[in-house]
Amino acid sequence: MISPQQVRNKLYDEFINPTNQKKDFIGIEIEIPIVNLDKKAVDFDVVHEITSKFQNHYDDFESDGIDYDGNVFSLKNHRNDDIVCYDCSYNNIEFAMGREKDLFTINDRFKDYYSFVKESFEEYNHTLTGMGINPYRKYNKHLPIPSERYLMLYHHLKSAENYDHIPMHFHEYPEYGMFSSASQVQIDVHRDNLVHTINTFSKIEPIKALLFSNSVLVDENKHRTCFRDALWEYSTHGVNPHNIGMYNVDFEDIGDLQAYLESLNIYCVMRDGSYINFESMNLLDYFSKDSVVGEMYFNGDYKEIEIEPTLDDIEYLRPFKFINLTFRGTVEFRSVCTQPIRDSMSVAAFHVGLKDRLDELDELILNDTVIYHKGYTASELRKLLIKDDIPAFIDRNDLCKLSKDIVDISKDRLLERGIGEEVFLNPLYERIKNRTNPGKNMITKLNSDTKLEKIIEDYGKI
Repeated sequence: MISPQQVRNKLYDEFINPTNQKKDFIGIEIEIPIVNLDKKAVDFDVVHEITSKFQNHYDDFESDGIDYDGNVFSLKNHRNDDIVCYDCSYNNIEFAMGREKDLFTINDRFKDYYSFVKESFEEYNHTLTGMGINPYRKYNKHLPIPSERYLMLYHHLKSAENYDHIPMHFHEYPEYGMFSSASQVQIDVHRDNLVHTINTFSKIEPIKALLFSNSVLVDENKHRTCFRDALWEYSTHGVNPHNIGMYNVDFEDIGDLQAYLESLNIYCVMRDGSYINFESMNLLDYFSKDSVVGEMYFNGDYKEIEIEPTLDDIEYLRPFKFINLTFRGTVEFRSVCTQPIRDSMSVAAFHVGLKDRLDELDELILNDTVIYHKGYTASELRKLLIKDDIPAFIDRNDLCKLSKDIVDISKDRLLERGIGEEVFLNPLYERIKNRTNPGKNMITKLNSDTKLEKIIEDYGKI
């Protein structure tokens, strides 16, 4: 049996200790839907052909992941750590850009890769587009990549029936990882600023929803601009609400943050190169057990297996918070939908500009009466602001001003960096001016009979 103190020490070593390094890098991951313009399922043979074509064109990329059928699903550039891969399924491509100190370097490489891949797909009447939910998902085959990680993940998401003892509503989309896409940013944050960063950025999640929402569930829900939030919350990832969404608490110090890590659930580990799923359970409960019974994928089926918890299993703790601590000593911001491609760098620019202006941002939020001090938490406000209509108790003019004030704080810091990255914030100013966001804009266009194909084309432009 492993003691709670051993678990605490291991959590500190894995999550907190890496933030003691003084670094200042930016990492960006952009997941992008693949669309078959023939209104048929994405042709996986085409996907594999283009993967091979990409690898032949870019000599620095090497195979970094091969599925059970022998197909490459991940390529890595070992010179700059860029990764081009498929996320969850072959319906979703991801550009995970190696860390850099400025956004222009990242943007140049991203645009190069994206343009090559998009043009290659268009030869087969497929395309890429910048949306948080695949607009043609209803035509696609929702099959996970046949690999250890993605088969494990889908098995976990399909296990909702195992939680009938929990008074929780589960949605009907366990395959949502195969049609939802995010734009994630990782930023180095030193231990001294860790708690302050999480507390402050948590409070602006409602404004981020207002600025960046872009996941409309076409044909089923044209009233939420960010349906992705519900997909995570009402899945088996949300069995423990602490594993997803917002923190809903203000941390006083590292000790508080450590206690939150201890409150998370774990649902998988690896043994001898194979993933093992088991019922999602609290981390400390897991390590208090002599053994745990789980399921392991073997020759196309699942078999029961009994395992003994080991302290190294913390490596497989997989929370999906809006703001995540990583093993790399970074803070990962993951609540933003994939943006229209031409606006892709706006997400990172917004976060990079604000991370060194926490005091100014704190003061603005502390004195705010536009959305705060009206009886709602930040989490409740975000739920309200991912709808296509602003609630009546919020003055729209004041909300625009608050949003602009926050983006202005980011811009001032980017100007101070002296690189010119503030240009990437221009799409946000346009959205504030027009009182819209990509999701709301999409809903408006669909309601005015604009063809979905036209929006797909527009949101895919570089």
